[in-house]
Amino acid sequence: MKITIIGINDRLPEFTEEVQTFIASANFFAGGNRHHELVKKYLPETYHWSPIVVPLSGLFEDIQNKKGNWVILASGDPLFFGIGNTLKRVFPDAEIKLLPQFNSLQLLAHRLGINYGEYPVVSLTGRPWGAFDKALIMGASRMAVLTDRKKTPVEIGRRMISYGYTNYRMFYGEKMGGENERVLTLDLDEVLEMDFCHPNCFFLEKTNNAIPSGGIHETDFEPLEGRPRMITKMPIRITTLALMQLHKRKSFWDVGACTGSVSIEARLSHPHLQVTAFEIRPESEGIIHRNARKFQAPGVYLIIGDFLKAKKEKLVAPDAVFIGGYGGKMEEVLNDVNKYLLTGGVIGFNSVSGESRTRFLNWCSHNQSEIIQQQQIQVDDHNPISILIAEKKR
Repeated sequence: MKITIIGINDRLPEFTEEVQTFIASANFFAGGNRHHELVKKYLPETYHWSPIVVPLSGLFEDIQNKKGNWVILASGDPLFFGIGNTLKRVFPDAEIKLLPQFNSLQLLAHRLGINYGEYPVVSLTGRPWGAFDKALIMGASRMAVLTDRKKTPVEIGRRMISYGYTNYRMFYGEKMGGENERVLTLDLDEVLEMDFCHPNCFFLEKTNNAIPSGGIHETDFEPLEGRPRMITKMPIRITTLALMQLHKRKSFWDVGACTGSVSIEARLSHPHLQVTAFEIRPESEGIIHRNARKFQAPGVYLIIGDFLKAKKEKLVAPDAVFIGGYGGKMEEVLNDVNKYLLTGGVIGFNSVSGESRTRFLNWCSHNQSEIIQQQQIQVDDHNPISILIAEKKR
């Protein structure tokens, strides 16, 4: 199987003789609708065109079933977060030839005179927010961002502003390399007022060195109305998360999130984590969202409702779970957590009484979970808190 992947930009291409030879010898072609319009005058009189649309399974079936030479049209550099990587992975035995152009970010950098090597690339093209949120939380001074039709510059700017990341300037490029190319320098509030066309990309550059910080005092969080003491105190929160060794975990569940203090602290201190918060109280939904925005913690996924009834099968299985509340059903909650907790994962539990400590220890002894860390801390005039960390052995 031979596949030639040709990179083009947003203007009518002027193909070299080499490229025209590849096109003339091909039986089958694929690309986006925009690519088809740009190259159709170069195509043979009879040809088969497979549109590249998500999901890509239709394209893969065509390539597998239609024997012959394939030419794939791609934007810019096919290996720069592009279709080239996907085809190499799906068809590892295929003979693939690559004929790249400058990618859109390179073209934008050339227009602006920017050293694009200093801008780590974050792709939001068909991808979740995780890498972008992580870069914001870690205080990235520069970013190069690839967008799509859903995660547009307006949507990205709105998210940044809502979480307090207003200290960035945007260098925007649209339809790079084409006749309708547009390059702009924008403040984030200007972004929300603009009309943008796809495809586009941009660079972000920080305007000051402010970064979000953890170690948040409990009185700084918006509390539950009438329940100001119903929150994990800052020294307990930080110690518990440290003992859970979140730096080597991937998916963190906060069961009984209440105000979101533990989830937010985990997100800020370990922005690589996928954080999911569960809370039964409907009134906590707004509180958690407002606290997350106040402390610049995007990416806390919140599920409101009874944890035992929540649909968890499609969530990323946790390797760290904090039990912040269990509604009088400790063993039921722990049993349910244990269904999803990965082997080697940990459960963090803060005991405020001897009875709850004994119940937790008993559950661990009957469920192949070993206590690997325990501390007792007293904050001010509050009762001592036992911090227990159990590891699932199998």
